[in-house]
Order: sequence, then C-alpha cells, then structure tokens
Amino acid sequence: MTRRPNEQLPLVFGHDPSTGREDLLVSDRLSAAIAIVDHWPAWPSPVVIIAGPVGSGKSHLASIWREASGAEPIHPVAGSDAADVAASRPVLFEDVDRKGFDDTALFHVINSVRQNGTALLMTSRLWPMSWPVTLPDLKSRLKAATVVEIGEPDDELLTQVLFKLFADRQLLVDERFVAYIVNRMERSLEAAQTIVERMDHLALARGTRLTRALAAEILEELAIARRPD
Repeated sequence: MTRRPNEQLPLVFGHDPSTGREDLLVSDRLSAAIAIVDHWPAWPSPVVIIAGPVGSGKSHLASIWREASGAEPIHPVAGSDAADVAASRPVLFEDVDRKGFDDTALFHVINSVRQNGTALLMTSRLWPMSWPVTLPDLKSRLKAATVVEIGEPDDELLTQVLFKLFADRQLLVDERFVAYIVNRMERSLEAAQTIVERMDHLALARGTRLTRALAAEILEELAIARRPD
C-alpha cells in the first residue's frame, strides 16, 4: 500500500513480548504442549518435538522449558559440538524445518541424550515425518520421539492473542474493537501478529488512534495480498 503524503515514518522503539509461564495463553489447542513442558523432567521419552504453525506459541513454550531446565540451544550441523553439549545438559533445537540440520549430527545428539539421561526439545512447523531425513537410523530415532501438535487457533484464543500483542506494545484496546478484528481476520496467529504490527506502525506514522477504520483498511490490505494473481 502506498504511503499517504501526511504519513511520517515513526521511530521504531523495540517492544518486549512477555514470554514467562504466567504470560502463556492457555487454550485447548495448547493443552498437550503445555502439559509436556510442565511435566519435565518426567517425560515419556527423552526427545520431545512440538509441531505447530507459525506464531502458534512454540517459541514461548521453548522459552519456558529452557528457563525451567537450563537447556542450551544447539544447531546440529556437521562439525558442531551439539552432541557433546547434549551429554551434559538438556538441549533445545528450535525451528528445525527452517534452520535445517545434518542427519548424522542430529542422530549423534539424540544418542547422546539417550545415553547420558539428558533431554532434547525440538520445535518445528512440520511433523518429523516431513523432514528431509535420509539416514535410516535417524528416522528410527525420530519415530521413538514424543510428538505434540499445536492446532490452529479458535476465536477465543485469537482474542486472547490480540489482547496480548497489543499489550506487549503498550496499546490499550477494548473487547468490541478486538471482536471486530477477530470476526474478519484470517484464522492464524501469524495474521494476528501482522495485523497488530501493521496497526501500530500506521497509527504512529499518521499520528492517529487505533480505530475500526484503520483496522478495516489493514484487513482489506491483507485480504488483497492473499488473493491469487
């Protein structure tokens, strides 16, 4: 969308999203993932994979688990010390499907976790069966992992998420305003993040309040962007 003549580019002040356990938005779709994080170290298997769409809360859950377990972030690629780290403490590998990995390196990490009684948490947008794994032994190890799925959000969760995203940016909104957005937006947490970010940016650029008219403009902009050419 072309910037209007009276719009000014705002200075970007970083905002810090709340990622503590008390800030986690609880819903049915998250219940299994929350339970697995809360039950550490009494996990059903030493390797747990949380799979869910973009913006579904995987990073928030990973942050909570890292704080509770003292886990060290790793990236299992050729030449890394990931397996050595996994021998002495819990390890966290986020965004597996986006960052990629070396089959042999991840296989050694899992073996190290199993042999030394530590733990591995991985997050991914895709189920492990969709990962580009060619090493048969790694496929076998992944089949033995505990996989927890986070489903798509419902209206109740989208409402909670929007309130949290606005609050993270210190923006005050009421229930009717949020309901207006929820009833018209794409059903995804990624869309919620985009909407709040865009509204904050435009309101600052134009020096205006958050209004339904502004929300309608952004929702229409996003709807047009999703339409096929």
